[in-house]
Amino acid sequence: MVLALQTSRIRPSVAAPAKFYRDSLDAAANLDCEAPVLCFSPATLTARANLFIQGFPGEVAYAVKANPCPQVMQVLARAGIGVFDVASTMEMETIARSCPGAKLHYHNPVKSRGEIATAWHAFGCRRFAADSHEEITKISQTIGPAGGAEIAIRFCLSSHGASAHDFSGKFGVDEKTAAGLMKHAAQCGFSPLLTFHPGSQCTDPQVWCSHIEAAGRIARDAGIVLTRLNVGGGFPARYSASAGPDLATYFQTIQHSVSSVFGNNRPELECEPGRSIAAPAFSLLTSVKLVRERTGDLFLNDGIYGGLLEVTQVPDLLPFYRVLRNGQVVVATDQRSFAVFGPTCDPLDVLPVTLTLPSDIRESDIIEFAGIGAYGMATATSFNGYGSVSQVTVETAYTG
Repeated sequence: MVLALQTSRIRPSVAAPAKFYRDSLDAAANLDCEAPVLCFSPATLTARANLFIQGFPGEVAYAVKANPCPQVMQVLARAGIGVFDVASTMEMETIARSCPGAKLHYHNPVKSRGEIATAWHAFGCRRFAADSHEEITKISQTIGPAGGAEIAIRFCLSSHGASAHDFSGKFGVDEKTAAGLMKHAAQCGFSPLLTFHPGSQCTDPQVWCSHIEAAGRIARDAGIVLTRLNVGGGFPARYSASAGPDLATYFQTIQHSVSSVFGNNRPELECEPGRSIAAPAFSLLTSVKLVRERTGDLFLNDGIYGGLLEVTQVPDLLPFYRVLRNGQVVVATDQRSFAVFGPTCDPLDVLPVTLTLPSDIRESDIIEFAGIGAYGMATATSFNGYGSVSQVTVETAYTG
């Protein structure tokens, strides 16, 4: 049975784009922005996808969790991405509707038996991740004879401090355990491969090298020739206080490391970017609801329960921003710091950092946040009844 998407109660309503604008300035000049507005640039998204398709030395899968908007999937499919990294059967349905025939990598290491069965029978998924003997056994018992299925064994290294979000506390196993899991998967009739995640927004390409070296040791200890290696996501986007080197540096570093570790027996490579592809393709127009001159507080129609949640988790991921008025960028030499609150009645709904804004900022001015395409609306809620967001299409994106 194909599972129906059930997202309206936990995610904002995002209207499909109905009109094209030159850029976000054009959109801001023609919209009232009573509710937040997402400005989506398919051209920017296509360009980001092409950087990976043309530069990464292997197969590129898009991590749906970063931004599950159907229009994003369709643009990526047209750009040439035919593989999607999914974490749930709901994401599988999104892909089935948007990109029929696409290949799915179910790389959530923990799944229920019902989810495994739905992935296998309803969506034709033939790739599963695991980081425990129990999960491998569960998959084997659920789908029966392996029939060409692949099991991606997820391993991890200790926290390295180069990422905004470290996954090693939740997923992945040490090298010795990973070798045992590879053997267990092979004994169950699966084709084993290895996968890792360097951490989201990883700004140090050398982190991939240490993981690739570990993959070589794991395969040797397991006595299995590694035919495929998934080097995860983690490729960074550009934020006001966080950015890595250009993507070519990452790709060259990965290629050199794989050649050094595996020589002529190098495995086929895969990667799963999400943030780095999706983030630059969207900006968010938020409207000023009130400026309290007495306290230096400012209230917006979006906040941490909307597109700005991640800033509360990692302040360095504050997007680039600018102030718009009457469709023009406000350039002011007289500026001051403002505490910025969201629209809900929750006292937690405040940015953890102040914003430096024109001193004369006023009601109905617009603050535009760049690079909001990853983990912006994907994690937004409808708390207090807020969360309605419209989406428009622009030719060029504001990236800061």
